[in-house]
Amino acid sequence: MSTEQSPAPETSVPTCYRHPGRESHVRCTRCDRYICPDCMRDAAVGHQCVECVAGGNRGARSAAPRTVLGARGPVSAVPVVTYSLIGLCIAVYLAELASTRVVTDFMMLGRWVQPDGEVIGVAGGQWYRLVTTMFLHERGGSLGFTHILFNMWALYAVGPALEQVLGRWRYLALYLLSGLGGSVLLYLVDPSGAAVGASGAIFGLFGAYFVIGRRLGAPAGPIVFLLVINLVITFSVKGISWEGHVGGLVVGALIALAYAYAPAAQRRLFHLGMPVLTLLALAALVTAKTLALT
Repeated sequence: MSTEQSPAPETSVPTCYRHPGRESHVRCTRCDRYICPDCMRDAAVGHQCVECVAGGNRGARSAAPRTVLGARGPVSAVPVVTYSLIGLCIAVYLAELASTRVVTDFMMLGRWVQPDGEVIGVAGGQWYRLVTTMFLHERGGSLGFTHILFNMWALYAVGPALEQVLGRWRYLALYLLSGLGGSVLLYLVDPSGAAVGASGAIFGLFGAYFVIGRRLGAPAGPIVFLLVINLVITFSVKGISWEGHVGGLVVGALIALAYAYAPAAQRRLFHLGMPVLTLLALAALVTAKTLALT
C-alpha cells in the first residue's frame, strides 16, 4: 500500500523536497535542497538530507562529491589541514621553550628602533613577521600554556567542520588570511606594538563559522555566545591584542561571505578571487603604512 503526497501549495514559501506540504527554511549542506525536520540528519555544519547520508554511507556517490559550497571530498574526510596546523603550533611552542630567540625573531613587530639606530620589524623589511606570528604563543608559564591550550582547543572545535564544508585549500586560505588580517590591523593601529598568537586566525574561523552556518541554516546561538565571550575578554583583559582579534574576525567573515553566497555559476571565480583580492588589499595597506613610517 502506498500513500500519495499532497501537492505543494501555491506559495513562495520554500517546502521540503520530500514532503512538499511542509514549510522549510533549512537546506541540505550537500545537495542544497530544502528539508523538513523529519528529513534532517546532523552534519558537521548544518544538516544533510536522508538521501545524501544514505548515499555517502553505501558509497553510491562519486569518488569526489561536492558540498553545497563546492568542496570536493567524502563526508568522513580527515581534517588534515586542521591537525597539521595544530601540530605545527605545538612544534613551534616546543621550539620557543628551547630558545627565546624564536619569539623575538618571529613575533609580530611593526617598527622598533634599536639603540644603534637599526630599525627592525615589518617597517625594517621583516615582512615575514606578519605571518610567522600566528604560529607563536606566549612563552612558558601558566599564561603561555593557557594561551596555546585555548587556541588549539578552539581550532580543534571549529576547524574540522569548516574544513569539511569548504575543502582543504579554501579553508587554509581562510585561516592564513585571517591571521594576516589581524597582524595588519595591529601594524596599522599600533606599529610599535608586538604580539604573538593564532588568535587572529581563530577569530577568523569564528566569523566564518557564523556566516557559513547561517547560509546552511545551522543554529547561530553557540557560535555567537563563543564570539561574545571572547570579545568581552579581548577588551577587558590587559595585554591582549584586540587589533589581532578584530582584524582576523573581519577578514574571516568577509572571505566566508564570498564562499557562502557566491552565485553557483561563478562560484570558482568568487572562491579564487576573494582570497586573492584580500591578499592584495592587505599587502597594499602594509606597503602604505611602511612608506608612511619610513
